[in-house]
Amino acid sequence: MAPDVDVRNLRADDLRYLLAVANTGRLVAAADALGVNHTTVSRRIGSLERALHARLVERGADGWELTETGRAVAEHARPIQEALERAALAAAGDRPDALTGTIRITAPDGFGTVFAAPALTRVRERHPNLSVELITATRQLGLHQSGFDLAIAIGKPVTARLFTERLGEYTLALYASDAYLAEHGDPATVEEIKKHTLVFYVDSLLQVGDLDLGKYLPAATARFTSTNIFAQLEATRGGAGIGLLPKFLAVRAPELRRIQADVPPLKLSFTLAARRDSVPRPAVQVVREALHEEVRARREELL
Repeated sequence: MAPDVDVRNLRADDLRYLLAVANTGRLVAAADALGVNHTTVSRRIGSLERALHARLVERGADGWELTETGRAVAEHARPIQEALERAALAAAGDRPDALTGTIRITAPDGFGTVFAAPALTRVRERHPNLSVELITATRQLGLHQSGFDLAIAIGKPVTARLFTERLGEYTLALYASDAYLAEHGDPATVEEIKKHTLVFYVDSLLQVGDLDLGKYLPAATARFTSTNIFAQLEATRGGAGIGLLPKFLAVRAPELRRIQADVPPLKLSFTLAARRDSVPRPAVQVVREALHEEVRARREELL
Protein backbone atom coordinates (compact mmCIF):
# COMPACT_ATOMS: atom_id res chain seq x y z
CA MET A 1 0.00 0.00 0.00
CA ALA A 2 1.26 3.45 -0.83
CA PRO A 3 2.52 5.32 2.29
CA ASP A 4 0.10 8.24 1.81
CA VAL A 5 -3.00 6.05 1.91
CA ASP A 6 -4.95 6.41 5.14
CA VAL A 7 -6.84 3.18 5.83
CA ARG A 8 -9.41 5.16 7.78
CA ASN A 9 -10.55 6.73 4.50
CA LEU A 10 -11.28 3.35 2.91
CA ARG A 11 -14.84 1.99 2.86
CA ALA A 12 -15.04 -1.78 2.57
CA ASP A 13 -18.36 -1.50 0.73
CA ASP A 14 -16.65 0.47 -2.06
CA LEU A 15 -14.56 -2.62 -2.77
CA ARG A 16 -17.75 -4.52 -3.63
CA TYR A 17 -18.46 -1.97 -6.37
CA LEU A 18 -14.99 -2.40 -7.84
CA LEU A 19 -15.39 -6.17 -7.72
CA ALA A 20 -18.74 -5.95 -9.52
CA VAL A 21 -17.10 -4.04 -12.38
CA ALA A 22 -14.29 -6.61 -12.44
CA ASN A 23 -16.84 -9.42 -12.73
CA THR A 24 -19.07 -7.81 -15.36
CA GLY A 25 -16.80 -5.45 -17.29
CA ARG A 26 -19.58 -2.84 -17.54
CA LEU A 27 -20.90 -0.17 -15.20
CA VAL A 28 -24.54 -0.84 -16.10
CA ALA A 29 -24.18 -4.60 -15.58
CA ALA A 30 -22.37 -4.00 -12.29
CA ALA A 31 -25.18 -1.68 -11.21
CA ASP A 32 -27.80 -4.33 -12.05
CA ALA A 33 -25.88 -6.93 -10.04
CA LEU A 34 -25.72 -4.59 -7.05
CA GLY A 35 -29.27 -3.28 -7.34
CA VAL A 36 -28.25 0.36 -7.84
CA ASN A 37 -27.92 2.73 -10.81
CA HIS A 38 -24.72 3.10 -12.82
CA THR A 39 -24.01 6.60 -11.51
CA THR A 40 -23.79 5.15 -8.01
CA VAL A 41 -21.25 2.60 -9.20
CA SER A 42 -19.19 5.31 -10.86
CA ARG A 43 -19.37 7.50 -7.76
CA ARG A 44 -18.36 4.73 -5.37
CA ILE A 45 -15.40 3.66 -7.51
CA GLY A 46 -14.35 7.29 -7.79
CA SER A 47 -14.43 7.52 -4.01
CA LEU A 48 -12.26 4.40 -3.76
CA GLU A 49 -9.78 5.78 -6.30
CA ARG A 50 -9.47 9.01 -4.32
CA ALA A 51 -8.92 7.12 -1.09
CA LEU A 52 -6.23 4.96 -2.69
CA HIS A 53 -4.73 7.75 -4.81
CA ALA A 54 -4.72 5.39 -7.78
CA ARG A 55 -6.57 4.84 -11.05
CA LEU A 56 -8.48 1.54 -10.76
CA VAL A 57 -10.60 1.34 -13.93
CA GLU A 58 -10.25 2.58 -17.49
CA ARG A 59 -12.35 2.30 -20.61
CA GLY A 60 -11.35 -0.56 -22.91
CA ALA A 61 -12.50 -1.81 -26.29
CA ASP A 62 -15.29 -3.97 -24.82
CA GLY A 63 -16.26 -1.96 -21.76
CA TRP A 64 -14.53 -0.97 -18.55
CA GLU A 65 -11.31 -2.75 -17.66
CA LEU A 66 -9.37 -2.77 -14.43
CA THR A 67 -5.90 -1.27 -14.41
CA GLU A 68 -3.04 -3.33 -13.02
CA THR A 69 -3.58 -1.66 -9.65
CA GLY A 70 -7.32 -2.21 -9.96
CA ARG A 71 -6.84 -5.94 -10.54
CA ALA A 72 -4.58 -6.20 -7.50
CA VAL A 73 -7.11 -4.35 -5.32
CA ALA A 74 -10.00 -6.47 -6.66
CA GLU A 75 -8.20 -9.70 -5.82
CA HIS A 76 -7.93 -8.57 -2.21
CA ALA A 77 -11.62 -7.62 -2.26
CA ARG A 78 -12.88 -11.06 -3.30
CA PRO A 79 -12.78 -12.52 0.22
CA ILE A 80 -15.27 -9.82 1.24
CA GLN A 81 -17.78 -11.07 -1.35
CA GLU A 82 -17.16 -14.69 -0.37
CA ALA A 83 -17.64 -13.85 3.32
CA LEU A 84 -20.97 -12.17 2.54
CA GLU A 85 -22.16 -15.23 0.57
CA ARG A 86 -21.12 -17.62 3.34
CA ALA A 87 -22.85 -15.43 5.93
CA ALA A 88 -26.06 -15.49 3.87
CA LEU A 89 -25.86 -19.28 3.53
CA ALA A 90 -25.23 -19.72 7.26
CA ALA A 91 -28.23 -17.56 8.11
CA ALA A 92 -30.47 -19.31 5.59
CA GLY A 93 -29.51 -22.85 6.57
CA ASP A 94 -30.28 -25.33 3.78
CA ARG A 95 -32.92 -23.23 2.03
CA PRO A 96 -32.59 -23.67 -1.76
CA ASP A 97 -32.97 -19.93 -2.35
CA ALA A 98 -29.97 -19.08 -0.18
CA LEU A 99 -27.55 -18.32 -3.03
CA THR A 100 -27.79 -14.75 -4.32
CA GLY A 101 -25.77 -12.43 -6.53
CA THR A 102 -24.54 -12.96 -10.08
CA ILE A 103 -22.24 -15.56 -11.57
CA ARG A 104 -20.81 -15.25 -15.09
CA ILE A 105 -19.67 -18.22 -17.18
CA THR A 106 -17.87 -18.06 -20.51
CA ALA A 107 -17.94 -21.05 -22.87
CA PRO A 108 -17.48 -21.98 -26.54
CA ASP A 109 -20.62 -21.43 -28.65
CA GLY A 110 -21.51 -25.09 -29.16
CA PHE A 111 -20.78 -26.44 -25.69
CA GLY A 112 -22.24 -23.37 -24.02
CA THR A 113 -25.55 -23.79 -25.85
CA VAL A 114 -25.94 -27.57 -25.78
CA PHE A 115 -24.38 -28.47 -22.41
CA ALA A 116 -23.84 -25.41 -20.22
CA ALA A 117 -27.31 -23.90 -20.75
CA PRO A 118 -29.20 -26.99 -19.44
CA ALA A 119 -26.83 -27.26 -16.46
CA LEU A 120 -27.30 -23.61 -15.60
CA THR A 121 -31.07 -23.95 -15.96
CA ARG A 122 -31.04 -26.58 -13.22
CA VAL A 123 -28.91 -24.31 -11.03
CA ARG A 124 -31.46 -21.52 -11.43
CA GLU A 125 -34.34 -23.86 -10.63
CA ARG A 126 -32.72 -24.71 -7.31
CA HIS A 127 -31.39 -21.22 -6.58
CA PRO A 128 -33.94 -18.76 -7.99
CA ASN A 129 -32.24 -15.76 -6.37
CA LEU A 130 -28.97 -16.42 -8.18
CA SER A 131 -28.51 -14.57 -11.48
CA VAL A 132 -26.62 -16.47 -14.19
CA GLU A 133 -24.84 -14.92 -17.19
CA LEU A 134 -23.60 -17.20 -19.98
CA ILE A 135 -21.20 -15.63 -22.49
CA THR A 136 -20.47 -17.80 -25.54
CA ALA A 137 -17.58 -17.45 -27.99
CA THR A 138 -14.89 -19.81 -29.28
CA ARG A 139 -11.78 -17.92 -28.27
CA GLN A 140 -8.59 -18.31 -26.29
CA LEU A 141 -8.92 -17.71 -22.57
CA GLY A 142 -6.81 -14.64 -21.79
CA LEU A 143 -4.59 -14.93 -18.75
CA HIS A 144 -5.39 -11.36 -17.71
CA GLN A 145 -9.03 -11.53 -18.78
CA SER A 146 -11.51 -10.31 -16.22
CA GLY A 147 -15.26 -10.47 -16.25
CA PHE A 148 -15.85 -14.17 -15.57
CA ASP A 149 -16.25 -16.45 -12.58
CA LEU A 150 -15.91 -19.74 -14.48
CA ALA A 151 -14.55 -20.25 -17.98
CA ILE A 152 -14.82 -23.30 -20.21
CA ALA A 153 -11.96 -23.44 -22.69
CA ILE A 154 -10.93 -25.80 -25.49
CA GLY A 155 -7.63 -27.36 -24.48
CA LYS A 156 -5.83 -26.40 -21.30
CA PRO A 157 -4.73 -22.84 -20.53
CA VAL A 158 -1.04 -23.01 -19.64
CA THR A 159 -0.88 -20.95 -16.47
CA ALA A 160 -0.53 -21.51 -12.77
CA ARG A 161 -2.54 -18.38 -12.07
CA LEU A 162 -5.85 -20.15 -12.71
CA PHE A 163 -7.43 -23.18 -11.12
CA THR A 164 -8.03 -25.61 -13.99
CA GLU A 165 -9.50 -29.08 -14.29
CA ARG A 166 -10.56 -31.27 -17.17
CA LEU A 167 -14.28 -31.11 -17.77
CA GLY A 168 -14.45 -33.78 -20.47
CA GLU A 169 -13.33 -34.87 -23.90
CA TYR A 170 -15.17 -34.53 -27.19
CA THR A 171 -14.60 -35.55 -30.80
CA LEU A 172 -14.89 -33.78 -34.15
CA ALA A 173 -15.24 -35.57 -37.47
CA LEU A 174 -15.84 -34.79 -41.13
CA TYR A 175 -19.51 -34.57 -42.10
CA ALA A 176 -21.44 -33.64 -45.24
CA SER A 177 -25.10 -33.53 -46.20
CA ASP A 178 -26.76 -36.26 -48.26
CA ALA A 179 -27.41 -33.70 -50.99
CA TYR A 180 -23.76 -32.58 -51.10
CA LEU A 181 -22.47 -36.15 -51.27
CA ALA A 182 -24.95 -37.03 -54.03
CA GLU A 183 -23.78 -34.07 -56.13
CA HIS A 184 -20.04 -34.03 -55.42
CA GLY A 185 -19.31 -37.62 -54.37
CA ASP A 186 -18.18 -39.13 -51.10
CA PRO A 187 -14.38 -38.82 -50.79
CA ALA A 188 -12.67 -42.11 -49.99
CA THR A 189 -9.15 -40.80 -49.31
CA VAL A 190 -7.44 -37.78 -47.79
CA GLU A 191 -6.28 -36.72 -51.25
CA GLU A 192 -9.88 -36.72 -52.48
CA ILE A 193 -10.97 -34.66 -49.46
CA LYS A 194 -8.60 -31.89 -50.53
CA LYS A 195 -10.56 -31.50 -53.77
CA HIS A 196 -13.73 -30.65 -51.84
CA THR A 197 -14.86 -27.45 -50.16
CA LEU A 198 -14.15 -27.61 -46.43
CA VAL A 199 -16.18 -25.73 -43.85
CA PHE A 200 -14.29 -24.54 -40.76
CA TYR A 201 -13.25 -21.55 -38.66
CA VAL A 202 -11.74 -18.36 -40.05
CA ASP A 203 -8.08 -19.22 -39.55
CA SER A 204 -6.85 -15.66 -39.07
CA LEU A 205 -9.42 -15.06 -36.31
CA LEU A 206 -9.15 -18.43 -34.58
CA GLN A 207 -7.24 -18.15 -31.31
CA VAL A 208 -7.60 -21.75 -30.12
CA GLY A 209 -4.42 -23.63 -30.95
CA ASP A 210 -5.94 -27.10 -30.63
CA LEU A 211 -8.45 -26.33 -33.41
CA ASP A 212 -5.83 -26.54 -36.15
CA LEU A 213 -7.15 -27.81 -39.48
CA GLY A 214 -3.62 -27.85 -40.91
CA LYS A 215 -2.43 -30.35 -38.32
CA TYR A 216 -5.51 -32.53 -38.73
CA LEU A 217 -5.55 -32.47 -42.54
CA PRO A 218 -2.18 -31.22 -43.83
CA ALA A 219 -2.41 -29.15 -47.02
CA ALA A 220 -6.21 -28.92 -46.73
CA THR A 221 -7.78 -25.45 -46.98
CA ALA A 222 -11.17 -24.34 -45.72
CA ARG A 223 -13.01 -22.28 -48.33
CA PHE A 224 -16.20 -21.64 -46.38
CA THR A 225 -15.29 -20.20 -43.00
CA SER A 226 -17.07 -18.68 -40.03
CA THR A 227 -16.22 -17.72 -36.46
CA ASN A 228 -19.44 -19.38 -35.26
CA ILE A 229 -19.83 -23.16 -35.00
CA PHE A 230 -23.59 -22.96 -35.61
CA ALA A 231 -23.00 -21.09 -38.86
CA GLN A 232 -20.59 -23.88 -39.86
CA LEU A 233 -23.21 -26.47 -38.98
CA GLU A 234 -25.91 -24.75 -41.03
CA ALA A 235 -23.54 -24.29 -43.98
CA THR A 236 -22.67 -27.99 -43.92
CA ARG A 237 -26.34 -28.93 -43.65
CA GLY A 238 -27.09 -26.68 -46.59
CA GLY A 239 -24.52 -28.36 -48.82
CA ALA A 240 -21.73 -25.76 -48.72
CA GLY A 241 -19.09 -28.43 -48.24
CA ILE A 242 -17.57 -30.92 -45.80
CA GLY A 243 -17.52 -29.65 -42.23
CA LEU A 244 -15.21 -30.62 -39.38
CA LEU A 245 -17.91 -30.64 -36.71
CA PRO A 246 -18.28 -31.74 -33.10
CA LYS A 247 -20.17 -35.01 -32.90
CA PHE A 248 -22.59 -33.60 -30.31
CA LEU A 249 -23.78 -31.06 -32.90
CA ALA A 250 -23.62 -33.20 -36.05
CA VAL A 251 -25.87 -35.90 -34.58
CA ARG A 252 -28.61 -33.30 -34.20
CA ALA A 253 -28.75 -32.91 -37.99
CA PRO A 254 -30.22 -36.11 -39.50
CA GLU A 255 -29.26 -35.08 -43.05
CA LEU A 256 -25.52 -35.19 -42.20
CA ARG A 257 -23.30 -38.23 -42.77
CA ARG A 258 -19.72 -39.07 -41.84
CA ILE A 259 -17.71 -39.20 -45.04
CA GLN A 260 -16.31 -42.61 -45.96
CA ALA A 261 -12.60 -41.62 -45.97
CA ASP A 262 -10.76 -43.37 -43.15
CA VAL A 263 -9.80 -40.23 -41.20
CA PRO A 264 -9.74 -40.71 -37.41
CA PRO A 265 -11.90 -38.31 -35.40
CA LEU A 266 -10.13 -35.35 -33.81
CA LYS A 267 -10.29 -35.69 -30.01
CA LEU A 268 -10.06 -32.53 -27.92
CA SER A 269 -10.87 -31.64 -24.32
CA PHE A 270 -12.84 -29.00 -22.49
CA THR A 271 -11.13 -27.40 -19.48
CA LEU A 272 -12.93 -25.66 -16.64
CA ALA A 273 -11.01 -22.67 -15.30
CA ALA A 274 -11.50 -20.19 -12.49
CA ARG A 275 -9.48 -17.71 -10.52
CA ARG A 276 -8.02 -19.57 -7.57
CA ASP A 277 -9.42 -17.15 -5.03
CA SER A 278 -12.97 -17.52 -6.41
CA VAL A 279 -13.10 -21.34 -6.28
CA PRO A 280 -14.37 -21.48 -2.66
CA ARG A 281 -17.39 -19.30 -3.51
CA PRO A 282 -20.58 -21.30 -2.93
CA ALA A 283 -22.07 -20.16 -6.25
CA VAL A 284 -18.93 -21.20 -8.13
CA GLN A 285 -18.99 -24.62 -6.50
CA VAL A 286 -22.68 -25.14 -7.33
CA VAL A 287 -22.19 -24.27 -11.02
CA ARG A 288 -18.96 -26.26 -11.22
CA GLU A 289 -20.69 -29.41 -9.99
CA ALA A 290 -23.68 -28.85 -12.30
CA LEU A 291 -21.37 -28.67 -15.33
CA HIS A 292 -19.54 -31.86 -14.33
CA GLU A 293 -22.86 -33.61 -13.77
CA GLU A 294 -24.11 -32.59 -17.23
CA VAL A 295 -20.96 -33.90 -18.91
CA ARG A 296 -20.98 -37.18 -16.95
CA ALA A 297 -24.62 -37.86 -17.78
CA ARG A 298 -24.19 -37.13 -21.51
CA ARG A 299 -20.69 -38.41 -22.15
CA GLU A 300 -21.75 -40.56 -25.11
CA GLU A 301 -22.93 -37.47 -26.98
CA LEU A 302 -19.46 -35.95 -26.71
CA LEU A 303 -17.36 -38.94 -27.75
